Amino acid sequence: MMDEDHLRDLFQGLGPITIRKMFGGQGIYHQGVIIAVVVDGELLLKADAGTVPHFEAAGCSQWAYKGKSKPVRMPYWSVPSEALDDPSEFTPWARLAYAAGLRAKK
Repeated sequence: MMDEDHLRDLFQGLGPITIRKMFGGQGIYHQGVIIAVVVDGELLLKADAGTVPHFEAAGCSQWAYKGKSKPVRMPYWSVPSEALDDPSEFTPWARLAYAAGLRAKK
């Protein structure tokens, strides 16, 4: 599990978050929209066709788990390492994740 105080600090530029346990990890919500997950201690942000190019350009990787016959790719991406230690660097990434979450909810 990732430290909840650290998560709240990171997301402070976006606004309040709710953290719920899920699948042995954590789901992170902003205004009722899931925007991130923590899996095996790694923070992963929600992305979609509109935001994936930003993650790819920053060298981030997509979360995939081993399915029965092939890897199953999930719509969550790693965070650039410099953003994990600096809330001001993290906020634009959090906003991208929230935008993707809003689009997914529609």
